[in-house]
Amino acid sequence: MLNKVSLVGRLTKDPELRYLGNGTPVANFTLAINRAFKNRDGEREADFINIVVWRKQAENCANYINKGSLVAVSGRIQSRSYEGSDGQRRYITEVVADEVHFLESKNRDNRGGGYPSQDNATKDVDLDDLYPIDGEEDELPF
Repeated sequence: MLNKVSLVGRLTKDPELRYLGNGTPVANFTLAINRAFKNRDGEREADFINIVVWRKQAENCANYINKGSLVAVSGRIQSRSYEGSDGQRRYITEVVADEVHFLESKNRDNRGGGYPSQDNATKDVDLDDLYPIDGEEDELPF
């Protein structure tokens, strides 16, 4: 069986970093990912995907990306449940990240600093290059 997902999107807010009782860092953030096509009203819709990152990578995310940052995430989809304070069972589906790649230079938004040394951490990426669409949307068969 295969459970692998790759996503490219922008953070909707700063990552939230916390530490478990044993000291293990974990960060959570949400990616906004535009859909390739517009809806009937001509507006582009987006999906909002919850991401969980563990250990050193969680700390790096908390330190070097923030709301609006463009990132690529690869990992696996995981579902879990918990009991809310009202006694109701709640279900969550999220992506547990194996890799998070920072796709923009931090200097791009004039905050200075920079990302930790990673081969592709400071490379700017044009989403049209990653997901080219040939022709007009009206020409698509669906």
